[in-house]
Amino acid sequence: MTPHKKTAVIVNPHASSGRARKKWPVISKRLEARIGPFTTRFTERPGHATLLARELLSQGFDLIVTAGGDGTFNEVANGFLDRGSPVNSEAVLGILPIATGGDFQRSLGIGARIEDAIEVIASGMPGWIDMGRVVCTARDGSLRERYFLNLVSFGMGGAVASRAKNFLSFLGGKVAFLWATFLVLLRYRGKSVSLFLDDSPQPICAFVTNIAVGNGQFHGGGMHPCPSAMLNDGLLDITVIDYMPFLRLVREIKILYSANVLRHPKVHAFRAAKIVAEGDPETLIEVDGEPLGALPLEITILPTMIKVLTGPIHSRRSSKFPPGILQEKGLT
Repeated sequence: MTPHKKTAVIVNPHASSGRARKKWPVISKRLEARIGPFTTRFTERPGHATLLARELLSQGFDLIVTAGGDGTFNEVANGFLDRGSPVNSEAVLGILPIATGGDFQRSLGIGARIEDAIEVIASGMPGWIDMGRVVCTARDGSLRERYFLNLVSFGMGGAVASRAKNFLSFLGGKVAFLWATFLVLLRYRGKSVSLFLDDSPQPICAFVTNIAVGNGQFHGGGMHPCPSAMLNDGLLDITVIDYMPFLRLVREIKILYSANVLRHPKVHAFRAAKIVAEGDPETLIEVDGEPLGALPLEITILPTMIKVLTGPIHSRRSSKFPPGILQEKGLT
């Protein structure tokens, strides 16, 4: 890997319910031993990581490592863009997962151990990946715009994300997320949604449990809704899960965490570069694991928008990330 001139790490000390702050001194020493000295900046509030990333890029840092969870990764990546264009096209993003979830880490193919991520930062190859842009309706009725690395979902996924910070958060993000999932499962009644793909005038209409729009493959702490998604193919994978009542959803939830999800009779797969979704305005949206707003929304792909450090498996591929089961589903 070409040596970087200036490296900075943006750390979310509140990740993993504050455990990241305690872990950071040890992790910092391990990282410095592999890559040498770096500048450290700590986030102080929601959205701060985006501002820090832009500030560091303007100061000439060409490797920005984001240490936290999927929400922190998203904020830092948003700092790499300004009105849909890279702030510095030569800058590279590094991923250092120190929180629960790890869905973008999985989509990148980075191992579960912190040592795996440090090794990718130290010796991985920078590769261009796509990003997505989502515009939706905030709770106050205004429009909100956000870029994403990994995945957007609406329906049950958005409802769970809106409840994921709760009274159990002190036990860890995973426990709080599971409690939120349980509450939503008990009360969820499905949503009517119309999808317009690539400016088609003919909508796809469905009564759904959830819809996932993936640049990456995973969300929800390991659910695998878009197993065929590639991070650099210029397209978004759309997985529509038809409504299933509580008992059936509980009985079949395991398949939603597997790469076989597209074989389920209640699951339908599409691909597009642009998605417009309309429907019940109470249909909530999550972007890279964080609640954003509600329908209607518009999602567009931004091809080859950001460089990210990836491991040796991806660097050996000529152009694409693992193809999954595209041929079996007839999605090519």
